[in-house]
Amino acid sequence: MPIVAAAVVVPLGLLFFISGLVVNLIQAICFILIRPVSKNLYRRINRVVAELLWLELVWLIDWWAGVKIQVYTDHETFNSMGKEHALVICNHRSDIDWLVGWVLAQRSGCLGSSLAVMKKSSKFLPVIGWSMWFSEYLFLERSWAKDEGTLKSGVQRLKDFPQPFWLALFVEGTRFTQAKLLAAQEYAAATGLPVPRNVLIPRTKGFVTAVSQMRSFAPAIYDVTVAIPKSSPAPTMLRLFEGRPSVVHVHIKRHVMRDLPQTDEAVAQWCKDIFVAKDALLDKHTVEQTFGDQQLKVTGRPPKSLLVVTAWACLLILGALKFLYWSSLLSSWKGIAFSALGLGVVTVLMQILIRFSQSERSTPAPVAPANNNNKGESSGKPEKQQ
Repeated sequence: MPIVAAAVVVPLGLLFFISGLVVNLIQAICFILIRPVSKNLYRRINRVVAELLWLELVWLIDWWAGVKIQVYTDHETFNSMGKEHALVICNHRSDIDWLVGWVLAQRSGCLGSSLAVMKKSSKFLPVIGWSMWFSEYLFLERSWAKDEGTLKSGVQRLKDFPQPFWLALFVEGTRFTQAKLLAAQEYAAATGLPVPRNVLIPRTKGFVTAVSQMRSFAPAIYDVTVAIPKSSPAPTMLRLFEGRPSVVHVHIKRHVMRDLPQTDEAVAQWCKDIFVAKDALLDKHTVEQTFGDQQLKVTGRPPKSLLVVTAWACLLILGALKFLYWSSLLSSWKGIAFSALGLGVVTVLMQILIRFSQSERSTPAPVAPANNNNKGESSGKPEKQQ
């Protein structure tokens, strides 16, 4: 990490990790004391507590880096967002797609109840991964023999969720890179599938399972397409911490869950068709640098995240000053060495967070040759739903 970048990342990292540990502690106490008595009350409290942490990352986009997120959708979809349970499917276009989703959820009023299907290693990330675990994110192992039951039970647990939630599912199975696109194109050409140009081939097992479990209580699927204009650099976590702006275009289309086909095979084909249409939509965006004549919603900068970060900063600065006065930590070489060690740990943790978010460091799930009965699907091979 460059020295100049570290000078920015380390103070922000201190703020994020110290406040995050406070949030994790509150979540753990509520999980132990409240959840056994009332899961409903625990979820309501956790929604508020989790937002106190996640709004710090929303602040990075809105106020620190000044990333502009422009949303293209229709009135009905826009007015429904945040008012209903929904399954969200999205192409994995940039390193921070998940964070763009958090921004949209915050605008819609359901940031604290936004969930996602993630790879298992995510829950071990300090602070943010632990917070996701307490918030009932679904973590899979990339082995369908193990993940099928985990996904079914995890989705069923959401049936009595007390507030509207979004469950994000990245059905491409891994983050987009040119190398992965080339592999997907070769696979599609060899198996007779439509050859993608802007997306990867969807892995439909997890999607079919999620739909089958959510039909009874989630009225909608939000089909989200993310694109970066040519005039804008792709946003990354490092760019965010450095305060460098970007522009992100987001197209959202709402599908009524009850209108989906009834059989698993037809639902899988529906998902594949959605990604063929998504691919064509991204082709159009590449040419026009817009998502067409859809209603344009330019998201503003709600002050909530700014207020939360300001409050955390004031509390932590005041607490640090009192601690330093009480402990005289910087009055001895041991204290200075201990402080330097703490800063080093924060720097390493921030580096891990940045590297973890990078698309080129994600690993695609293995794809086996398609058989005649289920063309385009893995044949008993591990399948990742990130």
